[in-house]
Amino acid sequence: MLPYKSLIQLDRNTSVPLYIQVCNNFISLITNGTLHPSDVLPSSRILADLIGINRNTVKLAYEELISQGWAESAERKGVFVLSNLPVISKNTILEFNVNNDSQESFIWTNQFKNSTPGKNFQKIGLTIDDGFPDVRLAPVDQLMREYRSLSRKFYGKNYLKYGSAKGSEHLRNSICDYLSTTRGLTVSKDDLLITKGSQMGIYLASKLLINPSDLVAVGVSNYTYADETFKHLGAKLLRIPIDENGMDIDFLEEILKKKTIKVLYIVPHHHFPTTVTTSMERRLKLLNLAKKYRFAIIEDDYDFDFHYDNKPYLPLASIDHNHNVIYIGSISKTFAPALRIGFMSGPPTFIDATASLRELIDKQGDTLLEDAFAMMFETGEMERHFRKSLKIYKERRNLFCNILRNDFNEIIEFKTPEGGLAVWATFEDNINLIKMSENALKKGLFIDNGSFYKNEVFNTNSMRLGFASLNENEIVKAFSILKEVIS
Repeated sequence: MLPYKSLIQLDRNTSVPLYIQVCNNFISLITNGTLHPSDVLPSSRILADLIGINRNTVKLAYEELISQGWAESAERKGVFVLSNLPVISKNTILEFNVNNDSQESFIWTNQFKNSTPGKNFQKIGLTIDDGFPDVRLAPVDQLMREYRSLSRKFYGKNYLKYGSAKGSEHLRNSICDYLSTTRGLTVSKDDLLITKGSQMGIYLASKLLINPSDLVAVGVSNYTYADETFKHLGAKLLRIPIDENGMDIDFLEEILKKKTIKVLYIVPHHHFPTTVTTSMERRLKLLNLAKKYRFAIIEDDYDFDFHYDNKPYLPLASIDHNHNVIYIGSISKTFAPALRIGFMSGPPTFIDATASLRELIDKQGDTLLEDAFAMMFETGEMERHFRKSLKIYKERRNLFCNILRNDFNEIIEFKTPEGGLAVWATFEDNINLIKMSENALKKGLFIDNGSFYKNEVFNTNSMRLGFASLNENEIVKAFSILKEVIS
């Protein structure tokens, strides 16, 4: 038996439940190659005695492992590491990049071009958007109080001077704690860059990774602005199928036997636009392929905080032991889009280079605003906001999907999403989405026409329908207009 007493480390002073800590410890043992597929786990009684916790806590941890797809149980035999997980080598010695003596196993460059601007939604009234938060729920007053309080203090004028291109050290520390608590992702403030939303992170990372004519793997359906970023940098897109279990990694593996890719972009938690979640088996296989073929993974985790029906999977970055994943997240999506706060983590030397590139585009962020956000994390205001908005968004999702099911059953096909802020809806082929959008606008409802999600190979009669930014009355009114327009 492995020395679990020393391998499993618990922190009784954190807010993370013990059973989740035990579960995450086992995930780490599996993903670093200590435990292999079909290995038997110690009985709940033995493990409880070894690490000094209640036996029921161990049982809960095993149930969580099983529910997340890491383990399986056999009656009267015990709990085992899932037999069909990819085999992970215990050897984690990394090949160093010959150009810069750093630990990442991928190659990157520091040439860059301009990015593509976004849309303006500020003057639109009743809207079914593609998945925005409700800014009316954001505790902006509390944020502004923190902002004013910091600016009035005797040292407040220091915030008006140049600071670090990586962003406020105060906020970086707060986000490090936040990532550790919510995602099991352990990073230091030096491995973190504060960005103005996730799009800046995608651009900065891509700029350093991609040379003209490099192959970048993306989904058949994908986040359009990510596609456009890669194209502007001269990359050639390699489309990988997306199904109900996320990106098809077996298809990717066959491609990698013939072609060399530089980067793979993925939204594993809630794929954009279709909202599907990449299975744990595929995530592990992807990490193995990234190590073997030495390509970078850009993991876009823009809406991790919104998951309604069960505990979300850990991000790829949380189980990556080979420095292949560049992890990008956003506070803008959970708070308010106009308050541009995002973050990116990755190998230290890569983050240092990204900060230097950021200085050429935008010397630094709003240090005062960033520190005000840090105070919101420290006082617990952000956590309260997440809990409150999560409950409200779940109620709105349920109402939204009930109306779709009852009033649009024969013309719109969809699945109720486990998380996120939008539903992926496929309309009957005889519904012209462009005309539908135009006619809806005449009646006071803005709804997209689906063209944003199309590309050279993806052309379904579908679109994302955001439910989070509308309250219950607005949802009913919006669907009333949409039903009238379609009829």
